[in-house]
Amino acid sequence: MKRLIAMAATLSALSTACAESGAQPIGPAPGVGSESPSPSTSPTGSPTTPSPSPSPTPTRTMTYELWFNLDGYLFVTHRTEPFTPGVGARALEALVGGPTDAEASAAVGSAINPGTRLLDLTIHDGVATVNLTTAFTSVDTSAVAVGSLSQVVYTLTQFDSIDGVVFEVNGAPLTNFGGYELDGAQRRANFADQLPFILVQNPAIGERVSSPVTISGSADVFEAVVSIAILDEHGRTVASSFTMATCGTGCRGSYTTDVRYHVGTRQPGTIRVYEVSAKDGSPLHVVEIPVILMP
Repeated sequence: MKRLIAMAATLSALSTACAESGAQPIGPAPGVGSESPSPSTSPTGSPTTPSPSPSPTPTRTMTYELWFNLDGYLFVTHRTEPFTPGVGARALEALVGGPTDAEASAAVGSAINPGTRLLDLTIHDGVATVNLTTAFTSVDTSAVAVGSLSQVVYTLTQFDSIDGVVFEVNGAPLTNFGGYELDGAQRRANFADQLPFILVQNPAIGERVSSPVTISGSADVFEAVVSIAILDEHGRTVASSFTMATCGTGCRGSYTTDVRYHVGTRQPGTIRVYEVSAKDGSPLHVVEIPVILMP
């Protein structure tokens, strides 16, 4: 009898200790559920209807900017791809790969020398260190140097964790490129003069748009007035409007507006953004974005 009481006390203590330590069940005993389950049956022996399979989980995507050039100035495009934790490196790989065929057909180009590859990218205290192959500096004119450096800087500093970029070529610090002295980390302010008078950030080249279409970007234009026209496939104006940037006449401001248009069928079209000359009313600093107009 004493032995039974002692065993009961021991089991009780073990149970209490497991509960206090947060122990959880470890699942069924070996062999239980190891075979494929058979369909359950109703009392009459007929198989029950299996429950529907869960819907597949949507693929997680990411959208990032790529900064190329257009007419000698910086121009921004976008890419949407399946999510990857190394989005900074992925953006640089896409940047050195150059514009798409659709972007190139709209005269978008890149100052980055062909054959350039990314060797490494590290980020510390807000500064990204970019290690590129020697092809990056194979042509070292001033225009190539400033253009390619600004493209990399603007592409990387879109991310909140990066506000400056240090350049390396084959692991060695890049201190002079085409006569441009790289003194420490390079930032957007170093290349502010590479931005055009009017930058269109949305819509993207080749994008399908519907009415009203949102048009946005930044500009440094007279009295901050940004003019807009939408052209159909025949070049006819199907909508015209204007909006105000948040700053102008010597300072850059952002702008965004929704413009309504009407077309009878799906067709190629053009978003034209420009400044109206205060002298004679002619269009200045015209930017044209080819799109697909949806009715």
